[in-house]
Amino acid sequence: MSEIQTLRLTLEQESDYAFRIRFDDTDIPDLLTDEPEPLGKGEGPNPTRLLLSAVANCLSASLLFALRKFKNSPGKLVTQATAELVRNEQGRLRVGHIHADIRLAEAGAAHASLERILAQFENFCVVTESVREGIDVSVSITDADGVQLHGAARTAASA
Repeated sequence: MSEIQTLRLTLEQESDYAFRIRFDDTDIPDLLTDEPEPLGKGEGPNPTRLLLSAVANCLSASLLFALRKFKNSPGKLVTQATAELVRNEQGRLRVGHIHADIRLAEAGAAHASLERILAQFENFCVVTESVREGIDVSVSITDADGVQLHGAARTAASA
């Protein structure tokens, strides 16, 4: 049986390259994103930093969950993540590689079933595995009068 969950957010331009993100149907505070200079003012994370933080956070949370599932009581995890930006054949910047370095607060030997945990925790990370496999993305553009300018509108059934 397939279980489909839908997440929604609203992104609204505030100025230049600064956008306010509202996480619809939640009490999560809005988030301001912005491009670094010279395009924007760097007043918030840009999409590349959000992608990097999403991968790092998901991996860390997945590892924490797996550690606790096997009755471990880990200390604070600290994750450092890096994204290497490379240019493709057309000269456009792309994320070429992401590396996440997760640090445990204690020695590995302090954790039960660590070998099993390390062999499988990444498989449960929704974001990382989605990024690794690719994400189907559709785009539609509608003008202020509701005219569909690009793509196909998504119906409630396909949303």
